[in-house]
Amino acid sequence: MSEPTAGELERRYNERFADVRDDLQNLQNLIDKRVSVERYQTDQHYGAEADRQLIERIKAIEEARQEEARQADADRRAVEAQRRADKRLLFSALVVPVLLVFLQVYLATRGAGA
Repeated sequence: MSEPTAGELERRYNERFADVRDDLQNLQNLIDKRVSVERYQTDQHYGAEADRQLIERIKAIEEARQEEARQADADRRAVEAQRRADKRLLFSALVVPVLLVFLQVYLATRGAGA
């Protein structure tokens, strides 16, 4: 085998150099795509903070709904109590006086006939 010529050596050198340059470019692209540790930690912190805030908002909404349900139940009980009181008032205001009139008429007719 014969020794390579200067032009052949240059061509081989340029091919290898091009390969190394491509590898370095690929590495640079990978490094550019990587996220720094500080950025990752910051993103994780703010992501966790956003999750915590979301959970707090959900809890607040659930508590408000429970409070509304308790208030609606209390209102319903108050309305029922008012209805019972109205029924007692109606009974005592209308039925009892009529019964008293009948009792007086009965006693008057019984006493007059005796």
